[in-house]
Amino acid sequence: MSFKKSNPNNLSHQKSSIKKKGENTNWSFMRLGLIMISIISASIGVLVAISLSSTPLQRSSLTKNQEKVFSQNEAISYTNLRLPKLSRPVNVLILGTKVLTSEINDNKQRKKLGHHALVNSFKGLSDTVVLARFDPITKKLSILSIPRDTQAIIRHEIRKINEANYYGGPSLAAETISNLLGGVPINRYVRFNIQGVEKVIDALGGVNIYVPKNMKYTDHSQHLYINIKEGEQHIDGQKAVSFLRFRYDRYGDIGRVQRQQMFMRALVEQALKPKNLLRIPEILSIINSYIDTNLTVEELVALSGFASQIQRSNVQMLMLPGNFNGNGKHEVSYWLPDHSQIKSMIATYFDYGSLNLNARETTPNSLRIAVQNSTENPKSAQQVADFLKNAGYQRTFVSHEWPENLNKTRIIAQNGDSVGAAALRIDLGIGEVLVESTGNLASDITIIVGLDWEKHYPKSLIPL
Repeated sequence: MSFKKSNPNNLSHQKSSIKKKGENTNWSFMRLGLIMISIISASIGVLVAISLSSTPLQRSSLTKNQEKVFSQNEAISYTNLRLPKLSRPVNVLILGTKVLTSEINDNKQRKKLGHHALVNSFKGLSDTVVLARFDPITKKLSILSIPRDTQAIIRHEIRKINEANYYGGPSLAAETISNLLGGVPINRYVRFNIQGVEKVIDALGGVNIYVPKNMKYTDHSQHLYINIKEGEQHIDGQKAVSFLRFRYDRYGDIGRVQRQQMFMRALVEQALKPKNLLRIPEILSIINSYIDTNLTVEELVALSGFASQIQRSNVQMLMLPGNFNGNGKHEVSYWLPDHSQIKSMIATYFDYGSLNLNARETTPNSLRIAVQNSTENPKSAQQVADFLKNAGYQRTFVSHEWPENLNKTRIIAQNGDSVGAAALRIDLGIGEVLVESTGNLASDITIIVGLDWEKHYPKSLIPL
């Protein structure tokens, strides 16, 4: 038997190779372990936050009778091994307040600061009034904006809807709005103030939005200085507050409601991403002083998770049907509710009540259609209007241009007529249907013509 001599150089090379492989293997396992620890820690953090926050995040106390308004004992979520899920449809009242030192008679603070400063309070008039329906059955999110100047009955007196929170907090606001909407149940509420909006937008890293016009306004008494340029931009919390507060145009509060809807859609589409769900406890810790709600953290996670998975076309932005009261000569300016249209809207989008069987059937000739151009071709809007008139939509008119250049045509169901908008989309052959109230106020449906118009319709097929 013979033995082969081993080369010392080969032995050292083999030992070195084995050592490197071992180090690489150990580092791979270590890196995988660190990743797993991070994931587990994040998950535990969320679950611990939820388990420790199963009580409402309220900053105000309600009596037993006031709590009954919201049917607080009925669960709206359930928890599986991952994150809480929405268990049933739920209607949430959202109130945004802006309270100044002058409104709470804080003269000492006003004199000290020298202006009407914002106060971290929820007891003032509600600048924003929204009823949102989260429906896991239809997988739709319906958001009804109620103008702050809406005429309503509050404690047997005719007042503006935004005064309900001032006189009786969230319970009186919920009762008033439920009565206005024909008795629709309101299950939960969220109140936030202006400072809270700024904090939450900053916590989310800002939001991308198209500003439709230059916004400039100065009020030295409030130290309010709004200066936002038209165009696509990424705005932080301070600019978001300015964008939402601005209402100094021809439509006043209604124009602000339209911008609020633009902002809410952008927020739902960008901020409520699945990756942000794990940050909810962190965000809540930042803004906890600026919100008052009878939702728990578990329920907030369930609602946020549901909203983050909603498709764009299933986010329905509505505005309370109504009209201005006359020509501005009245002592008080009201938005007068159209109760017939409200009944139909609540039945369709909030699954409450019954549709009005005597309501007029939607036909092409009954629809008021406004056409806006967003392309560089100045003739596009008139071409679309002529095309629709030839197709039977005789009440079509050209409206002012839309400043943002769109690749895809938008068909906006201005008054919530999604059926009529869908039928028009079939006849037009292009575009996406959006249920929102950002179109022409004098229309049932607003079309914003995009670049797909000329791509889809050769010049030879477009009416002259």
